[in-house]
Amino acid sequence: MTESEYDLIVIGAGPVGENVADRATQQGLRTVIVESELVGGECSYWACMPSKGLLRAGAALRAAQAVDGARQAVTGRVDAAGVLRRRDRLTHEWDDSGQVEWLDAAGIHLVRGHGRLAGPRRVEVTAEDGGVTVLTARHAVAVCTGSAALLPDTPGLAQAEPWTSREATSVQEIPASLAIIGGGVVACEMATAFTDLGVRVTLLARGGLLGGMEPFAGERVAAALRDRDADVRTGVTVARVQRDGDQVVLTLEDGTTVDAAQLLVATGRLPRTGDLGLDTVGLAAGDWLDVDDTMLVTGTDWLYAVGDVNHRALLTHQGKYQARAAGDVIAARAQDAPVDDAPWGAHVATADHAAVPQVTFTDPEVASVGLTARAAEAAGRRIRVVDYDLGAVAGAWTLADDYAGQARAVVDADRNVLLGATFVGPDVAEMLQAATIAVVGEVPLARLWHAVPAYPTVSEVWLRFLEELGRSTAS
Repeated sequence: MTESEYDLIVIGAGPVGENVADRATQQGLRTVIVESELVGGECSYWACMPSKGLLRAGAALRAAQAVDGARQAVTGRVDAAGVLRRRDRLTHEWDDSGQVEWLDAAGIHLVRGHGRLAGPRRVEVTAEDGGVTVLTARHAVAVCTGSAALLPDTPGLAQAEPWTSREATSVQEIPASLAIIGGGVVACEMATAFTDLGVRVTLLARGGLLGGMEPFAGERVAAALRDRDADVRTGVTVARVQRDGDQVVLTLEDGTTVDAAQLLVATGRLPRTGDLGLDTVGLAAGDWLDVDDTMLVTGTDWLYAVGDVNHRALLTHQGKYQARAAGDVIAARAQDAPVDDAPWGAHVATADHAAVPQVTFTDPEVASVGLTARAAEAAGRRIRVVDYDLGAVAGAWTLADDYAGQARAVVDADRNVLLGATFVGPDVAEMLQAATIAVVGEVPLARLWHAVPAYPTVSEVWLRFLEELGRSTAS
């Protein structure tokens, strides 16, 4: 057994943990990061990067097929072998040596193994060979262990050995057919990707698709999947699952069955806190960790929880945003400096409450930020809602012969600022940052008139929003 002391111990070397450690190290703290798998975490190897790698070829092919002149040059389907090769390059063949080199260059120490709390400011790390390293933190411990796929207790499901998002994004052999349980982002993105790869996809969702978003988002994604021969069933529940040789048979509540060569379950996430030693510091194992806006765990003055594990916004970019705030705060408190002196004013993470941007890389893409109309009304806001056909914007005509999309702006009618925006259509992801700035900055509509969108771009929808809002005010 070896022992070492640091200013900050970070458990989990995904993008969130890396950012906490880097931010604190830059401000003079001696920092160590603990990782039981690959440095770079879920996003780099089993989520964001590989999933987008699987999706990009289909999106590029459809973009070419949508333009006369390019359409004639494109023949055949997506090449599955090429898609997997590119996915493997994006994940660096699941080799984290480049990430380890970055840690070394940043001055962050790395201890490999499973980290568990062993009391306040104390972490025990068990390596693969059974060796134990005891780490003590002078100032703080940051838990950045993320989340894992949730498997519902459907009879027979566990025994059927289903895929989770990890197996789907790291697939090496493409199945002939795939059943997907779930209607959220992972389910919809993987339905899109595997349909592109020529797989017969059946998507089974208890509610509609993309339920937390504006209703038209899920409706358009469902319609697009059906147009590409995916079997999309909403409002259905899987009663039991059975693996029969090389097939998985799903029985629905109405008695009908669905069979597929493989099954993917994408029904939610749970925190990776089950074997973290939370009980040694008076917290419940397996729970999400409640935090304030500095990411400090409720009831402690040394334990921080950053990223998915605090259940505020389960998105990599939001976790990294929280990490910058937490790293600054930990360094400031360690040096007895006012938290308000943190660089760039990043000392608290408030955007998680009402200004979270998210892109769902389906066909069509869905880009959203802030409150939906339903959420704004539930929060007691008096709102105005403007819907606009993206296909009617001149910039869309230049992108595709038959561009189809929809946009919505949700406006606070009392303060005349944007509360939320949703864009659905080809390549709308790149439009999202403008909306995020408007929401976060609470830019008055009167000022947005002077943010002139370039012509001809799809961003001209901003002008159309303002024109429609002007008409509704005049009436």
